[in-house]
Amino acid sequence: MQRHYSSRQFSQKPIVTYGIIAITLVTFGLQVFFGGSENIESLIIMGAKFNELIIYNNEWWRLITPIFLHIGVPHLLFNMLVVYFLGQQIEFIFGHVRFALLYLFSGLMGNAFSFAFNTSLSAGASTAIFGLFVSTIVLSKLFPHVRELGMLARQYGMLIFLNIVFSFMSGGVDNMGHIGGLVGGYLISYAISVKHTDHNPLHNRFTNIGIYCIILGILIFIGYNQLLYINF
Repeated sequence: MQRHYSSRQFSQKPIVTYGIIAITLVTFGLQVFFGGSENIESLIIMGAKFNELIIYNNEWWRLITPIFLHIGVPHLLFNMLVVYFLGQQIEFIFGHVRFALLYLFSGLMGNAFSFAFNTSLSAGASTAIFGLFVSTIVLSKLFPHVRELGMLARQYGMLIFLNIVFSFMSGGVDNMGHIGGLVGGYLISYAISVKHTDHNPLHNRFTNIGIYCIILGILIFIGYNQLLYINF
């Protein structure tokens, strides 16, 4: 019984959220070691999104690794605070595995948007974080009678709006990455949810996964051909 209680207590801890923060902090330390978190060479070594290397060296993993990299201490602290507080809530609702999928695939879609529409070097967890933001809206739709989810969705819905507005008003922000995170997070939240709105949960799940894959493929095609065209 004591062993069962310990296992249950462990399963309720936000271990994925803690793991993401730990990996990000270790990665940031390595960035500093290789020349500084704002050093372009260091960012490229550690796996920032860099279109030329993705295309010409086939380093497609650069569509995932940027979510664990940050440019400067303020960037790191702000994003990790959001992951810590929001991540615990979302992980508790979705569970460990689903939360990890939400975080990774939101980040992947965000970086794919950036790859297609932004040729600049980029890094940061905000692509994945925007996926967490929009997941609260999806949850409020799936469970409309849960008042707490409705309140959470309104709060983060306003935060999404303000972030998008201010991002477009300021320079140096990967706006397309944020939009991609929203798109990816929205689709994946429906795909991994335990509840579906029709009578065939598998149909609903596969539909969202299919749409996600189609959009991802289109973005990779655009990014690949856009850079080749520019260099030509």
